Amino acid sequence: MPTEFTPLASLLGGALIGLSAVILLATNGRVAGISGIVSRLLPPDADRSGLTQGLWFVVGLLIAAPLYKLTTGTPPEQVISGNYPLLIIAGLLVGFGSVLGNGCTSGHGVCGISRGSVRSITATVTFMLTAGISVYILRHVVGG
Repeated sequence: MPTEFTPLASLLGGALIGLSAVILLATNGRVAGISGIVSRLLPPDADRSGLTQGLWFVVGLLIAAPLYKLTTGTPPEQVISGNYPLLIIAGLLVGFGSVLGNGCTSGHGVCGISRGSVRSITATVTFMLTAGISVYILRHVVGG
């Protein structure tokens, strides 16, 4: 599926993500990784001191698409597989990978690289290579 080139929207979105990561780090001393924020909301690692901020972060993730529709009049285009067993397996693999890699793409890719973390740079290169290989296989080998 081809995608539209949107440099201004992408630049604005990237700047907002970076700004939110800086604000979280400056005000709470926390890295803005989604898996870390969500894990701190759930037992046994529930962190009551950051509960309100973490909840607002998750609420922001959940209302982003409805807000987009409200402001533009059209829902964001999303393509999700109808293959539920595949989605369950993919979700479990992503969750396992986040635990194994001590963070997710947002934590490593946005915050870790900007701090010069070798572990985060290595993790992000691994994520990107795996994504590129997966897309190639799905489009050119499996998709025929």
